[in-house]
Amino acid sequence: MQLVIVDTGCANISSVYFAFKRLGVKASISSDARVIKAADKVLLPGVGTAHNAMARLQQAELINTLQSLQQPMLGICLGMQLLTRHSMEGDVACLNLIPGEVLPMQSGELRLPHMGWNTLKNINNHPLMQGFTETDYVYFVHSFAVAPDSYSLAQCHYGNDFAAVIGKDNVAGAQFHPERSGKTGARLLQNFLEWQL
Repeated sequence: MQLVIVDTGCANISSVYFAFKRLGVKASISSDARVIKAADKVLLPGVGTAHNAMARLQQAELINTLQSLQQPMLGICLGMQLLTRHSMEGDVACLNLIPGEVLPMQSGELRLPHMGWNTLKNINNHPLMQGFTETDYVYFVHSFAVAPDSYSLAQCHYGNDFAAVIGKDNVAGAQFHPERSGKTGARLLQNFLEWQL
């Protein structure tokens, strides 16, 4: 199976690469549209701001490529946020593959960024979420989030509810870092590898 990690230039790609390697899959890292289009599965990582990440995808001429993919694609952390219509972080248009808007988190008295371990709730019966329970902990680092809606595959609560996993058609995203979430994160990546459309 050909798995390609999109080289966004703004992510800790090596940790994602090694997370898949631990699962027995050697991923390619590429910003070449032809390589990405030919892949069986595509992973879109991201760390930093939506504005910078979208600018890098624009420079690499990858926006149309990512929007036209038919194979399974998973965005993680900022990569998930880039799948939505718009981010208020820098007021930037995103890939518009899954309806939704990225908003500043309303955490009340809780500290931002939301950083550390938290559980999931309202877990959807989607292939990506197989084996997940509301007692599983996953690792988050973020100050912006997508509001829960009909595209939420799982939610999390930190001051307010937000979408922890989203999905539509061949595209899905996880706000948490599966590569830093131990066995639970590995389960999400394994589910992604096994996801058949």
